This record gives sequence, structure tokens and C-alpha cells, in this order.
Amino acid sequence: MRNQDNATLRSAVALPAGFGAAALGVLAFSFTLPATEFALRGLDPYLIGIGRAGIAAVLAAVALRLMRARRLRGRQWASLAVVALGIVFGFPVLSTLALAHGSSSSHAAVVVGLLPVATAVFAVVRAGERPSPVFWAASLAGAAFVVAFTLRNGVGRFSLADALLFGALVTCGLGYAEGGRLAREMPGPQVVSWALVLVAPITVPVTVVLFAETTAHWSGAVVAGLAYVSGVSMFLGFFAWYAGLAKAGVARASQVQLAQPLLTLLWSWLLLGEAAGVSTVAAAAGVLVCVLVAQRARVARAAAPARPAGASEAVPHGAAGKG
Repeated sequence: MRNQDNATLRSAVALPAGFGAAALGVLAFSFTLPATEFALRGLDPYLIGIGRAGIAAVLAAVALRLMRARRLRGRQWASLAVVALGIVFGFPVLSTLALAHGSSSSHAAVVVGLLPVATAVFAVVRAGERPSPVFWAASLAGAAFVVAFTLRNGVGRFSLADALLFGALVTCGLGYAEGGRLAREMPGPQVVSWALVLVAPITVPVTVVLFAETTAHWSGAVVAGLAYVSGVSMFLGFFAWYAGLAKAGVARASQVQLAQPLLTLLWSWLLLGEAAGVSTVAAAAGVLVCVLVAQRARVARAAAPARPAGASEAVPHGAAGKG
């Protein structure tokens, strides 16, 4: 009887496959805004927004070579263009410009608070997923917790920075959902790598020009900030993130991001000295409950396309688990 009760308890609290990978990706992304703030202390915002993609494209080309990635086929080109629009140009450039136009790292966290809802909407449109009413209720409740928390901590009135953040939200949600759908056909590390390489003819030359034409004031913090947003936020973090989206489903895994704004607020307080009130604990508890409910809710998923014969999953999924 006790064994049966223990098995029931484990089943009740068990999280879907891919949850750990998605959580690891969220942890990596939660440092992005503070790292961007560090980079802005000495670099042009356009250099940071485009340059991180140009630097990451070099890493991606090497990774594709090492993974012996198969050539793209058919509609994968168009899908990768959508991914690049969201994660290479949309969020990096628009969020960097928002920070340059007066938004603080804490303020910008409101974007991430709404991003799971946007990603879930695009998961319905692009990935053919059908979340249950319980899922939507938990998702919207979690977003409400984050927005209320951020408003309470002084978001302020709508501004140009807010418009830029809204654009970052929409494009990023689209890039996440399309990348998660594509990760059912090819390993997650290849999704982000191909997206970066696809637009490298734009990002790499622009990065070189911006390095040559803009004024830079280098310091250890500036170098660390640029290195992080280029190597982790723009590249390695997606190894784990897209693996989580593919395994758990785009809509369900995206709800793990509800914890990202609170993590960003914590890092902003520790690294940048930005104030965060004691209400963080209450908000974190509320978000955690919403995430767990969303993870347990039913989400109908479209059948995943079969991978091409001979496509190996061993290397990418191993990398995703460690990413």
C-alpha cells in the first residue's frame, strides 16, 4: 500500500520530459539583460544587438561542422528565417535599444513576464498545439503575477522603451515557437546554429563595420557582458531551450519562463544594485504554482515529422542536457 501511495505521489509531482532542459535555458537567459547593461557601459547599442549575433555565427559555423549537420531541405529554410527574425534580430536588437533608451534591467523584465503567453499563442498558430483551458488559466495567472510585481516595483508610464520591448516580446515569441517546432525535425543545437549561419552574410559584415566605426570603451565588465550575450544568450542557451521546447511541447515548456523575470530581478539587484522589494518571495511563490499547474495541464500536440534517415540525436541531445 505504501509503495502504491509513493508511486501515486511521484506521478502527481512528476514534470514532463524536457522540463529540466527548458529550465536550464531559462537560467541562461535570465542573465541576458544584466549582461547587456554591462556591455552598454562601453559599447554602442547596435554593436551589442547585431554584434552578438555576428560573433555567435562564427561559433555556430564551427558547431555545425563538428556536428556534421545534414543540409537543409524544403521549408526548413523559411522556418529558419522566421527563427532568425525573432532570436537574432528581434529580441536582441530591440531589447538592447530599449535599455539604451532608459529602460532598466528590472523594467525590461516585464517583457519576459509576458513572453510565455506570446510563445504559447504562437505555439497554437505555428506548431499546431492545443492547450487546455486549465493551461491558459495558469499561464495568464502567472503572467498577471509577474506584471503586477513589476508594476508594483515602478515600471512607470508607457514610453519608447516600452514600445521597443513590446516588439521584442512579439518577435521573440514567434522565434521561440518556430524554433521549437523545427526542433522536432532536427536537433536543437542545429536549429539555432543554422539560424545564425543563415543571416551571417548580414550580421558578420555589419559587426565588423560597427567595431570599426563606433567608439568603444573596453573594461572587464564590458568584455564579460559582450561575451555572455554572444556565447550564452545568443548560442549555448538555445541548446537547452530548444531541446526543452521539442520534448515538452512549445506551449508547456514556455511557461517555465515565468520564473525568468524574477531571476533577472535578482541578478539585477546582486550585479547592478537595482532595488528589488521583499515582495519578490511572494511573487516567486505565485509564479512557481502557476508553472507547476501549467506543466501538469493537458496540451494536445501535432504529430512530429519523422527525422531523415541517419540523423543522429545522440550528440545534440547530450549537448542540450549539458547546455
